[in-house]
Amino acid sequence: MDLSILRPSSGSTHPRKRVGRGPGSGHGKTSTRGHKGQKARSKIHKWFEGGQMPLVRRVPKRGFKRRFKQKDLIINIDDLNIFNREKIITPEILRASGLVKGRGKIKVLGRGRLSRSLRVKAHHFSKQAQEKIEEAKGEIEII
Repeated sequence: MDLSILRPSSGSTHPRKRVGRGPGSGHGKTSTRGHKGQKARSKIHKWFEGGQMPLVRRVPKRGFKRRFKQKDLIINIDDLNIFNREKIITPEILRASGLVKGRGKIKVLGRGRLSRSLRVKAHHFSKQAQEKIEEAKGEIEII
């Protein structure tokens, strides 16, 4: 097939309207813009609202907010001293005891001193917390 012989079907295209080419063309003088007025003199964007403050500028701007962002739930080493019977501390035990509330990942920080050896399971540990738990002959487990 030769692409050079392809033509649009008859009646589907129209010749370009050439405006401003004198009175004989039928589109001279005002060049199809009518008489006077703002539309005759320059272009107006389709979002122009006649000089009124545009909608996009009237609406107040607000910041971006991540609706489903989960914050780290923070717990310190000295908070773990309340556990006398449990040897293994899990997120479920921490929630049941009321030390952490809500959903999210649990991070253990290093404030305070651990009085006994515990095995602590959490999502994150600070370097200082990790050292203090291991110093008390305990273990950490990152979930």
